[in-house]
Amino acid sequence: MSTDVGTRTTTTPAGRIGDSALRPDGTLKVTGEFAYASDLWHDDMVWGVTLRSPHPHARIRGIDITEALTVPGVTAVLTADDVPGENAVGLEHADQPVLASEFVRYEGEPVALVAADHPETARRAAARIRVDYEVLPAVTDPLRAMDEDAPPVHRPGNLVRHLQLRRGDPSVTAPVVVSLDFEVGMQDQAFLGPESGLAVPAEDGGVDLYVATQWLHVDQRQMCLALGMPSEKVRLHLAGVGGAFGGREDLSVHVHACLLALRTGRPVKMSYGREESFFGHVHRHPAWLTYEFGAERDGTLVYARARTVLDGGAYASSTAAVVGNAGTLGLGPYRIPNVAVDAYGVFTNNPPCGAMRGFGCVQAAFAHEALMDELADVVGVDRIAIRQLNGMREGDRNITGQVIDSAAPVAELLQIVSDLPLPAEREDEPDLRSLPGAVGNTTHGEGVVRGIGYAVTYKNVGFSEGFDDYSTARVRLEMTGGEAVATVHTAAAEVGQGLITVEQQICRTELGVERVVVHPKNTAVGSGGSTSASRQTYVTGGAVKAACEAVRAVVLERAALSLGREVAGLRLDGEKIVGGSGEVLAGLADVLGEDAVEETVEYRHRPTHAIDPETGQGDAHVQFAFSAHRAVVDVDVELGLVKVVALDTAQDVGKAINPDAVVGQIHGGSAQGMGLALMEEVVVTDGHVRNPSFTDYLIPTILDMPPMQVKVLEYADPHAPYGVRGVGEPPTISSGPAVAAAVRAACGRALRRVPIRPEHITGT
Repeated sequence: MSTDVGTRTTTTPAGRIGDSALRPDGTLKVTGEFAYASDLWHDDMVWGVTLRSPHPHARIRGIDITEALTVPGVTAVLTADDVPGENAVGLEHADQPVLASEFVRYEGEPVALVAADHPETARRAAARIRVDYEVLPAVTDPLRAMDEDAPPVHRPGNLVRHLQLRRGDPSVTAPVVVSLDFEVGMQDQAFLGPESGLAVPAEDGGVDLYVATQWLHVDQRQMCLALGMPSEKVRLHLAGVGGAFGGREDLSVHVHACLLALRTGRPVKMSYGREESFFGHVHRHPAWLTYEFGAERDGTLVYARARTVLDGGAYASSTAAVVGNAGTLGLGPYRIPNVAVDAYGVFTNNPPCGAMRGFGCVQAAFAHEALMDELADVVGVDRIAIRQLNGMREGDRNITGQVIDSAAPVAELLQIVSDLPLPAEREDEPDLRSLPGAVGNTTHGEGVVRGIGYAVTYKNVGFSEGFDDYSTARVRLEMTGGEAVATVHTAAAEVGQGLITVEQQICRTELGVERVVVHPKNTAVGSGGSTSASRQTYVTGGAVKAACEAVRAVVLERAALSLGREVAGLRLDGEKIVGGSGEVLAGLADVLGEDAVEETVEYRHRPTHAIDPETGQGDAHVQFAFSAHRAVVDVDVELGLVKVVALDTAQDVGKAINPDAVVGQIHGGSAQGMGLALMEEVVVTDGHVRNPSFTDYLIPTILDMPPMQVKVLEYADPHAPYGVRGVGEPPTISSGPAVAAAVRAACGRALRRVPIRPEHITGT
């Protein structure tokens, strides 16, 4: 069914599944009172800073810290020799030094650390560290890096992963053939809260780290190896997170702050400025894509061939998994009987790339959606109709041979967005603020052409290819001050997506109590997995639901025993034990007394499987989420300026746990996709980042975002808790290609690269 915005809104913080419950952190964030990680403070703390390499590739012949140690106020200067454990960390492969020792492999790689009583003092001291670099040639062209004779960034070579996918007859021919080359630039997550953390040495010789992150337990695992400590001595606590989008999956300040705290015996705060943040986290992989579709004369797809190269930068991060998505999902939500796909991830001396919202599908979507438009034009079919003709349906198999065993409403989503009202046509004398570039008095409407574009995509939810994907939840129910209180404790990171509210809604629904306390997120409970892959509502929501069910079962067993009734005839509702016909049999307080009921549960979704290394076939993913966008743009074809007039969307979310939050996620994801289409790019020249600031790296603001009509479908996935589907990533995937298609329609140019620049539109 389709749901309009605001049809199920509650006005109180309380709320159950399906209510638009208010976020407990919402008011604090709006008023500026919310404490982010960069607000952390300790009375006795010192400040830590990082010395980073100015070179993309160099050998370190020596490091002299003598002058830095003489700066008044400096309490410690550390190099790789001071790392007590393994000098290697990494999300999937431990290939990245905590501090570079022999080589630096990208501009900005950490080389040394300084702690001092003031951040400026620490920075002045870091500037006095003398590093003897032997500058080496840098491998910065990922296509050249694939050559056998290319210098290796790592031994034995530059290939991170090659995914080969073959289905049907890859050599089959077709009467209609369309092909293209496409390039996608490097995008930054551009979270507004920079990397920050506070490390506090403990009396037991361990350390407590308060940090903004996406995955507490994987951070802890890497830190323990680097610090040479057991997990009980390395305790992580989630600090306020100012956005993430994949950029906080890898370590940043974590080990560095702890090393300094353990050396100085004092709390150490580290907080990056904006420029350092660009060097301190991974980015979205730039991509080079070559696609070919073969079809019947009516537009029915016969085959697809694709080659995708992703620049992974200097270290592995999550490149292998991104290659997996770019390959297995890289041809879009279409029925294609014959497929040949090759996806590559390669090492270079460019900045490391890893997780970002959409995770490999974003890059591929620009290519497959542009090619679908071209196919439609060649065979003379409407661009909506060509997608509906080839779109997946429930029961189809995707290109890895996996059955789509829940809703796949491709045709319906496209129909919804195409039927939405279009914005009004431009007036002969429009408000100049409504025209592209007109606030700068560049036009009065001459040369401005309107274009409309469509895109439909799909995205896997959760971790794939056999990864043990689970989450842990601990739920406690007790009477406090005459009121029932449920406390839920998970390590799943709240990074702005609203997970805390979802956890509360689930507890209220399953236990029938109104007061739900969310325990601070830390490593004192089992892993919640990463807040990524649109997985937390599904997996951690499933864990909270299961833990609540276990608590409820214990309560009802106690009630049945005291009442002399069968458990099957009892339920828990509003702090009452209720019988089968609705009669109140006892109060929850009568059953619990002064006792508390606490249960801890690990929840796993149904298993995924590694794909066949020769064919790429297999059930690699647990769930799929579908979305479609229609973009309307005005383009000044003489100046190359673009204004997005409307960006409308429809998405199947399975079940909207919190409808307002769902719509908020769709708005935010759409903005990031639009940003990549038109303005966002980390410009890297010969391994050097040219624009590490929000002055030169542009992101959409409220003045850039157009009105959005959002339609939500709720086709429950029978395999998921409450039928939910992940929400956060699909809108980022389909919005950008729709915007690019609209610009192409307006200017009549192929536009085979994003972000689209003015010179691409004007041809100059």
